[in-house]
Amino acid sequence: MKAFVALLKKEEMALFTSPIAYVVMAAFVVIMGYTFTLTLFLTHVPTLVHLFLQIYVLFLLTVPIITMRLVAEERRLRTLEILLTSPLTEASVILAKFLASLSLIVVMLLLSYTYALTLAVLGAPDWGPIYSGYVGLFLLGAALVAIGLMTSSMVSNQIIAALLSLSVFLLLWIIDHLGWLLPDPFNAFVVNLSLLVHFRPFATGSLFFSDAGYFLSVTLLGLFISVRALARR
Repeated sequence: MKAFVALLKKEEMALFTSPIAYVVMAAFVVIMGYTFTLTLFLTHVPTLVHLFLQIYVLFLLTVPIITMRLVAEERRLRTLEILLTSPLTEASVILAKFLASLSLIVVMLLLSYTYALTLAVLGAPDWGPIYSGYVGLFLLGAALVAIGLMTSSMVSNQIIAALLSLSVFLLLWIIDHLGWLLPDPFNAFVVNLSLLVHFRPFATGSLFFSDAGYFLSVTLLGLFISVRALARR
């Protein structure tokens, strides 16, 4: 347990002392502030639905940058073997890297919560969709981080890892459009692989176990494949 906590602290320190984390957070805050202000002045409706959908897109674009170095850099620097010879299992290494990256997602969501507080000051927003939206964003972030960690564990080049994860994200974003073109029962199966199909209910105030189960399943699958990729090093 002590070794795991030490590794988690190391990963947190590496992430939050990196300029990448602060560039990502700064870009996130600026874009979200612009979207929130523009939407509020145009619609005069105290809602964060548009903001949640914008964050969804930003997560697709920024998570590959956050996760690309997690294992790929260890492989390139040949420090992965040293790390795995310590009293840590492959699962512990993956979990520590996953939690460290997910903590940055949580910080970004906390920063965006200032917009919800702004709505509370300016009006009387419906808090149900706001809470469900943040639950959905957290689950989405966990699933994306797991996929990004999976691609990073498969290659030794950070750029390739980022491009692979971005490609998977974009495929899972638009795959529902392909699903509608397929005959039954393949259409329902393919449509239900879409990230947006399962995220949109959260953003609009609906909570379904099937949607939460989808994101949890993607997260666990990504972590499992990551562990197996390390085990086969």
